[in-house]
Amino acid sequence: MDKNSIIGFVLIGVIFFGFTWYQSNQYQKQREYQAQLDSAAYADQAAQMALQDSIARATGISTSDTAQPSSPQKYLDSLLNCRYNAEATYVTLANEKLELVLSTKGAQPYSARLNDYKAYDSTDLYLLKPGYSDYNIAVFAGENINTREIVFDVAETTDTTVVMRLPFRNGGYLEQKFILPEDSYMVRNEMSFVNAGDLIPRRINSFDIDWNVIIPRLEKGYTNEKQYSKLDYYFSGEKKPEQLGRGGRNASESIVSKVKWFAFQQQFFSAIMTADNEFTSADFNIRFYDEKDPDRNLMMCNAHMQSDLRLENGSVTIPFDFYFGPNHYRTLKDYDQKYEKIIPLGGSVIGLISRGVIIPTFNFLGKFIHNYGLIILIMTILIKIVVSPLTMKSYKSSAKMNVIKPEIDKLNEKYPKQEDALKKQQAMMELYKRAGISPMGGCLPMLLQLPILYAMFRFFPASIELRQQKFLWADDLSAYDSILDLPFNIPLYGDHVSLFALLMAVSMFLYSKMTSSQMSNDPSMAGMKFMSVWLMPLMMLFICNNLSSGLSYYYLLSNLITMLQTWFVRRYLVDEKKIHAQLAASAGKPLPKSKWQQRLEEAQKMQQQALKEQQKRSRR
Repeated sequence: MDKNSIIGFVLIGVIFFGFTWYQSNQYQKQREYQAQLDSAAYADQAAQMALQDSIARATGISTSDTAQPSSPQKYLDSLLNCRYNAEATYVTLANEKLELVLSTKGAQPYSARLNDYKAYDSTDLYLLKPGYSDYNIAVFAGENINTREIVFDVAETTDTTVVMRLPFRNGGYLEQKFILPEDSYMVRNEMSFVNAGDLIPRRINSFDIDWNVIIPRLEKGYTNEKQYSKLDYYFSGEKKPEQLGRGGRNASESIVSKVKWFAFQQQFFSAIMTADNEFTSADFNIRFYDEKDPDRNLMMCNAHMQSDLRLENGSVTIPFDFYFGPNHYRTLKDYDQKYEKIIPLGGSVIGLISRGVIIPTFNFLGKFIHNYGLIILIMTILIKIVVSPLTMKSYKSSAKMNVIKPEIDKLNEKYPKQEDALKKQQAMMELYKRAGISPMGGCLPMLLQLPILYAMFRFFPASIELRQQKFLWADDLSAYDSILDLPFNIPLYGDHVSLFALLMAVSMFLYSKMTSSQMSNDPSMAGMKFMSVWLMPLMMLFICNNLSSGLSYYYLLSNLITMLQTWFVRRYLVDEKKIHAQLAASAGKPLPKSKWQQRLEEAQKMQQQALKEQQKRSRR
């Protein structure tokens, strides 16, 4: 055998053994990767099973026809098998604000009750009803482990701390430590893998977390509660969280980037989970129950997250925070995690008014006055005083327009044809100038008030301070008031009659009648009159019938005060004789032309020229 043949055989052998080693290495990687996939798949399957069980408990619908595992999960670790068959026990952490019951099966929250609040039916307020929360850690430690199936040992209990452990065969363990400080809604959760290096392969660098919760109905009005309930999730560094299910819509979302925290948000209360080191990815799902659900459930929220798992010397501690509490702006803001952004106070301008003006004023008055109906009254008066420099100009302009209405009607009679529209507009501009009326003086100040009105529209349904606060006939200013429950449902209106909404619509009608008297008798204005006098009050009646009675009450007060201001301006601040004298004195005298008038004249000339050319073409 020659030299070249030997070299050829050696190279073939090297390639063969190298390829074999490479294939073996890839096969091992594929096995570990498949193990992770199997772990995730089994976690998803278990989550669905737990979710179906929750649905069965919540709705009474049997899941016997749903596919179930052929046999219970069996673990290679005999210690885990013992704990799989063990009986669950419950441990309670409580302070002045929160009572959190933990189950040893899965070392997870079993129920969460808020001590300072009640549900609308005066029963205890459970943000997590007993057994309606399912929390699971899924990890591959030589085999697929799902903590929801396994009973932990209680290793330590104090007034503020509960420690649960799941021992492994090699002496290591998985620990769940829950800490509830005094006077706090925040629960600290420290999950630790201790001496787990021999169990968890080095290439396993993540684990899964599943949290499935059924949130019950807690408020009076289903429509309002559903409208303001949603799922939020937040990316570090962003100004505000993203929203899912806003407006009561079923939704789902897959996130492939890091997530700092997420919230299952009911109208006034939230369950929030935060990862100190961030979740590496997440899948969220929210589904709303029908209003006629027999167990009065509001929504089902599901979160499937992945988190980094980096063992150092076989151990690691991964911290989380759970918030079970009210959507109170100052309470949430004090945690400095952007939690307060879940409260729907509006965008940049509207939110700035709500956070910078309305909430501080509301809280300040609340220190001295305990009747929230009176607080709303005082706030309405204060707002009217602040914007009065703008509104008074508008009211004066409106009053002057009412004085010169006969002259406006004469111009409408003088220029009845459509082709004379520019001439009529120019004549009206001249009339306004002789009377000292600014064309924009009436509408611009009112437009500047719209952000305040909309800020109040966003504030009242989201303000937990108004929740279950009684005033006059309303038993809850955060929900609708009802003086008559109808035996049927009117589309878009509801099955009840809200007196505050009705009074608000009547006041809006009366104010529109008061201001419509200044409108001319021009037929082209008939549609605007109908809209302002009849259509808008009717629309607001339908809109506000199911909304916060505090909001309808505020709009009622605002309309009444506006009517009073309008009457005062017309009665004492506008001199009709003076305006008529001013018109008579300036009659026949040339007025300097404004740029607006110059543009109107130019437009009129162009219109006339176009009309002449059109007539010439028609004659040909």
